[in-house]
Amino acid sequence: MALYVAMGSDRVRVLVTVPDDLLREISRPEDLRRLEEFADVTYNEKGRQLTEDELASLIKGIDGCITSWGSPKFTEKVLRNADRLKIIGHAAGSVKPYVSDEVFKRGIVVVNAAAEIAVGVAEFALAMMLNCLRRIPDFVAAMRRKDWDFKRRSSLSRDLRGKKVGLIGFGYVARELVKRLRPFDVEVLVYDPYVPQRVAENYGVKLVGLETLLRESDVVSIHAALTEETYHMIGERELRLMKRTAILVNTARGAVIDTDALVKALKEGWIAAAALDVFEQEPLPPDHPLTKLNNVVLTPHIGSATIETRTQMAELVAQNLIAFYKGEVPPTLVNKEVVKVRPPGFKS
Repeated sequence: MALYVAMGSDRVRVLVTVPDDLLREISRPEDLRRLEEFADVTYNEKGRQLTEDELASLIKGIDGCITSWGSPKFTEKVLRNADRLKIIGHAAGSVKPYVSDEVFKRGIVVVNAAAEIAVGVAEFALAMMLNCLRRIPDFVAAMRRKDWDFKRRSSLSRDLRGKKVGLIGFGYVARELVKRLRPFDVEVLVYDPYVPQRVAENYGVKLVGLETLLRESDVVSIHAALTEETYHMIGERELRLMKRTAILVNTARGAVIDTDALVKALKEGWIAAAALDVFEQEPLPPDHPLTKLNNVVLTPHIGSATIETRTQMAELVAQNLIAFYKGEVPPTLVNKEVVKVRPPGFKS
């Protein structure tokens, strides 16, 4: 890959599209100072997200751009004015809402903060597993009702130790999760047709087919990106393959699961429980059938929402930009294959 290096006195010019309130959440002052020492930085001073027209105007003469949640998309109109743009650094996870194939066709490099986000989401996925197996939400609710005897009327909870944990998708988050699962003495099964055997061996996991994973796992945790291939990949047929004692965890994307099929599975006891941080429709409607079930743990898409994760996302992107303009390969380069078209009619 050919890298662009700023030469002579012509300093790199970087545009930060992120409004002040969000920028304070995802960065630290010292990280921005480090970027300013390296480049001439233009900040978004609108107090809100930029419009397409505003981005198209500001992008002229810019070498690198930092975006995050809610930033305007790099449309054809914007790209026509991107006369010097060589790299986009997305201080968040998925870049799909912000870039398209046209960005890559123009040779613009894209990096993101998925590696940083992965740590927080992996810890959260582990917490969801333990919450369901040990039934912590049930006991917390009983104590709030001052129902001490609930523990005698309810069935015992279960350990994570010795279980089979199936991971669907083996990207950043799943690999961080494997590290955190090791002390629990579990066997980890992985379904990911794009992961080579040598990678699985390095992490001590077993690559299997999807049906095998679903049939054998005590806990199934989803970590697949949402693509045409993965849309509703867990439907009624797949849920019926799972153990009746199994737990399903989703901290990836809601539409990987067919929600109607999951509601049916939870109601009829095809699986024991589910823990969901993501949904096909967000925010989740207050009257949604999932909110009426006792065997599901629901959280409002907060898997990565920790102080440590949020405040270091911009730092990681800034490191990528600095590495790029020093002629080095950015550490969290997004491959073109990551950006795929969402299913027709799908809305996020």
